[in-house]
Amino acid sequence: MIFVMAGGGTGGHVIPAIAVARELARAGHEPLFVGTERGVEARLVPAAGFRLEKIRVGGIKNLGVLTKVASLWRLVAETLSQWRSFGQWHPAAVFSMGGYVAGPPVLAALARGVPVVVMEPNAVPGATNRWISRWVRRALISFEETRRFFPADRTELTGLPVREEFFSVPAKASGQPFTVLITGGSQGSKTLNEAARASWPLFRQSGISVRFIHQTGVPMHAELSKEFAASGLVGEIDPFITDMPGAFAQADLVVCRSGAGAVSELAAAGKPSILVPFPFAADDHQTKNAEVLERAGAAMRFSDRDWTGASFFAAASGLEGDPARLQAMGTAARKLAKPGSARRAAEILLGEAAKAATGIDSVGFGPKQ
Repeated sequence: MIFVMAGGGTGGHVIPAIAVARELARAGHEPLFVGTERGVEARLVPAAGFRLEKIRVGGIKNLGVLTKVASLWRLVAETLSQWRSFGQWHPAAVFSMGGYVAGPPVLAALARGVPVVVMEPNAVPGATNRWISRWVRRALISFEETRRFFPADRTELTGLPVREEFFSVPAKASGQPFTVLITGGSQGSKTLNEAARASWPLFRQSGISVRFIHQTGVPMHAELSKEFAASGLVGEIDPFITDMPGAFAQADLVVCRSGAGAVSELAAAGKPSILVPFPFAADDHQTKNAEVLERAGAAMRFSDRDWTGASFFAAASGLEGDPARLQAMGTAARKLAKPGSARRAAEILLGEAAKAATGIDSVGFGPKQ
């Protein structure tokens, strides 16, 4: 059977979909991705060994009138194109991670009566998943708070697929030096980078034994690396960390944004964190994600405008002096972890495909545990 994987643009949409696609492929089925030329799917999907059908579509939020009209026209045109393609592919079901890239294949699926299973990674769904919520066969969510946006009898808390290595990160033994991992994602974050830089003299003056592991992104790496070398502090300043689970294993505390992938990795690894939501994320979903971990006692949350060198130093040094709180935060984070989510998503897709074709209620990997 062919399963269409819809959603692209960012790693947060594409990487979980690839994890689910691998489970489908292991079961002998063919995942077929739909995405754009400019999204990360153009690189990640072929590298993972899967077929990518490209479409031309853009977002429609926060645009001028003429640009929005052009984007709506492309959405209609690509939806019609997908409707025709579905007639050739005969997909058994569509798996959607949401986002504007998912619009055409999801709308085509609904028009043709093909089952749609959505995975909503954030506490508050994006526009595409909100629009189609009443018509989806199943909604797979990462936060209990998200249930209210989808039909109760078709919603399941599966969590977001993350690499298995994060679940294997061992608890870090207490001891010196206190290690802080800072990451603003693959492109880095100017806010996190500047706050870290401003905190270095404060840590130096305090005499706290601290070590930094900092993923800066490429744009600011050269200047930060040079300044850190002159700071007298211990650590590594890298443009990109290839082995992020390994970096997590070394960290006593993680400072990062609060995208769905980041908070899911923190939960899987059981790591205490300081979260600084990206203020311009769609529907402010990063703040909602951070609030979930904050309420659980797994994280401290700061707004982007309040995250400075002084607040960095005060929060991190306070946690360094309170190992019991750090341990409690890590335990709370681990309780939010949802292992096996990719396998469960594939199982649900196969089940919905079977019900659509034959009326059978379950198929694939065995009964739900």
